Amino acid sequence: MQVAFYERTGPAAEVLQLAEWPDPQPGPGELRVRLRWSGINPSDVKSRAGLRSSAMPFPRMVPHSDGMGVVAAVGEGVSSARIG
Repeated sequence: MQVAFYERTGPAAEVLQLAEWPDPQPGPGELRVRLRWSGINPSDVKSRAGLRSSAMPFPRMVPHSDGMGVVAAVGEGVSSARIG
């Protein structure tokens, strides 16, 4: 999957990176959604810019707030009828 992410805060042109990451596999009781669209909201922008009072919660951050897509895979215990 193609991912835009950052590992440190700062101006978007300086910190955003684009990469290919392997598709994650869903664990028990989980599903994987193949995103078609993902929105970026002001909170994402403030976090990336380092304007929030808290530190980055993870070493790599993928900015997004809301997304739309389809279920692409299910983990153990999730009905395959959810795919699609």
